[in-house]
Amino acid sequence: MTGGDVVVEAITSSSIEPLMPSKVSYARNLSRADDELKFFRSCLRWMCIDQSNTRHAMVSWSLFLLLGVFVPIASHFVLSCAPTRRTYDAVVQLSLTSASSLSYLCLSAFVRRYGLRRFLFLDKLVGESERVREGYMDQLNRSFRLLSIFVMPCFVGEVAYKIWWYSSGSERIPFAMTDSIVIGDVVACILELASWIYRMSLFLLVCVLFRLMCHLQILRLQDFASVFGEGGPESDVASVLGEHLRIRRQLRIISHRYRSFILSCLLLVTASQLATLLLTTRPRAVVNLNNAGELALCSIGLVTGLLICLRSAAKITHKAQAITSQAATWHACATIESFDAESETSFPPNCSSGDESDDADDKDGDVLDVRKMMPSKINTISFQKRQALVTYLENNRAGITVFGFVVDRAWLHALFMIEFSLVMWLLGKTVGIS
Repeated sequence: MTGGDVVVEAITSSSIEPLMPSKVSYARNLSRADDELKFFRSCLRWMCIDQSNTRHAMVSWSLFLLLGVFVPIASHFVLSCAPTRRTYDAVVQLSLTSASSLSYLCLSAFVRRYGLRRFLFLDKLVGESERVREGYMDQLNRSFRLLSIFVMPCFVGEVAYKIWWYSSGSERIPFAMTDSIVIGDVVACILELASWIYRMSLFLLVCVLFRLMCHLQILRLQDFASVFGEGGPESDVASVLGEHLRIRRQLRIISHRYRSFILSCLLLVTASQLATLLLTTRPRAVVNLNNAGELALCSIGLVTGLLICLRSAAKITHKAQAITSQAATWHACATIESFDAESETSFPPNCSSGDESDDADDKDGDVLDVRKMMPSKINTISFQKRQALVTYLENNRAGITVFGFVVDRAWLHALFMIEFSLVMWLLGKTVGIS
């Protein structure tokens, strides 16, 4: 015991290591890759997306080529010899394959270039507060459960549609290796369902990971904004400025990594929906639940993934821009309180001391002027610090950007109007709606 400090040591067989109870809460985030990412890596391995070594990479690419490319092509050109029964199958297969290919290539590039820990910003958690670490680890563990919530309802509908399609007709080509049509249908149905859930899960996984990283920055922004609700950073404006710069840097990193994916996803989903609209509004097009059910499920899945990305980006941009309003409110309140405090400490005009003199010159003494000037000087310095911080926040608003365009609510409104205008124009040219 030295100066009131207690040092606890653990004696092992090889050395003496100090125990630091204050760091136990985040010790599992420092270097143990098999700890906080154990469940996450297991899920990636079960999805055959893990590329941590050569063997896993070969299995991952082989499964992607099989379920993401070969099975959709075979199901469209080989498994059904009656194209009228699957009128919109080409749009479905092309849209899902394009979305899954984009997601797979982006995810492979991210993990290969940055590693899983750096890609998920786990290496940045050591300096964060307990609330941020616990909230982010909870969201990390819930990522695949959230993915199943998005995928399973559509998959149930896809299973019902495939079972109906294979059990309602006989116009199909069985596998040559079997003598039973039923066995061929069962194998083909299983392959198609496996391909569908693999491609949809792959696309939505990248969208959920983007939401996960945005959620980390939202937690950090909430922790950062709490400073202004606790009296404000009156004495340490420089540290608040440095923290905001660090948050803006991580938001730029996320924007730079995901900007190509978000833009490509937007163009892909728009092209898919326009192609769907063109096919379903043809003069002699037959649209019913039997032949357009799979098209509806595909559209729901793609639009859901796009909305996950856009909503996460807009939400984090809104949170980042709301800090400016909170800082301005804190600045105004602190300024008003400083003036009130100054008026209370100054002497009233009718107040006099016990040894009052009749000499008029004594009323302009230097002591009274010094007492009035000292609080004003201190308040002026504090005001300048607060004003500088608010001015910085007003001119350096953080958020998710896509090639320089901030993804906020105004951007979403403009995007909605563009998409709505395209749809109305296309409907006016095809079915006469104006």
